[in-house]
Amino acid sequence: MDKFALTLLIIGGLNWGLVGIFSFDLVAWICGGQGSIFARIIYTIIALAAAWCISLLFRKDAMAEEI
Repeated sequence: MDKFALTLLIIGGLNWGLVGIFSFDLVAWICGGQGSIFARIIYTIIALAAAWCISLLFRKDAMAEEI
């Protein structure tokens, strides 16, 4: 689940980079606009992935425990 959430977060970050640099929203372009239901679902899923990744900040690293 962690890798999936991180992957979605990276995709979302790259999309925001495109918006910031080129004023081009790839998700909206693929889905037919920001207001389309499919685009809103994708935005929501990426936001949930970002919320999930917050928990990664507070977990103990398994590798650090072994050392």
